[in-house]
Amino acid sequence: MKAEIIIPTSLNEIPLLNYQKFMKLVESSNDQELIAQKTIEIFCGIHIKDVVKIKFTDVENIVQRLNDVFKEKPTFKHKFKIRDVEYGFIPNLEEISFGEYIDLETNITSVENFHKAMAVMYRPITKKLKDRYEIFQYTGTEEFSEAMKYAPLNIVLGATLFFSTLGSELVQRTLTYLETEIQKNKKLMTLAKERNLINAGDGTIQSTHLLKETLQSLMKLPDWELKSV
Repeated sequence: MKAEIIIPTSLNEIPLLNYQKFMKLVESSNDQELIAQKTIEIFCGIHIKDVVKIKFTDVENIVQRLNDVFKEKPTFKHKFKIRDVEYGFIPNLEEISFGEYIDLETNITSVENFHKAMAVMYRPITKKLKDRYEIFQYTGTEEFSEAMKYAPLNIVLGATLFFSTLGSELVQRTLTYLETEIQKNKKLMTLAKERNLINAGDGTIQSTHLLKETLQSLMKLPDWELKSV
């Protein structure tokens, strides 16, 4: 085959949409030959009927170069552009709404829904002043999720890693707080036992442990190690 093949050289050159197609392929097939061919079709924009005409050694080389791209470590960025629209990350996470948090926590656990998670984390910038900016008010994932399918993969994975780390730290702080409260209430528990309230006391301890286990279960974040081609 004589046609020029354009191979991405960084995660920044890969739109989220292509990564989602690739991950769906990997999860649905164990045929390594098909995966190799479809990988080239997805990331290099070549129809599979033309991929099969490429020399075997060239296919191996292309797949290896794509593997090298996926070894790149993504970096978190507050702003990026899709075409001419500049998007900004939520300026103040401490002021995130309940709806934003629920939509983000729901969609960030699945590559298939990454575009919806991105529509929560990033929205068009409406106002800028030096390093500060404001973004569109959140109205749901629908408004910008389709556009986010074209977000650079480096931005997407960097943001999910950032939020995963943030979530882990939040859980740890919460669990530490619970442990501290348990220690503070030991004297109260002793007093309760002395007053024949042992059953109520045991229930409190069990409830606290259950809350801790629930937090750990709900906030288990995925391993974002990049899937190799």
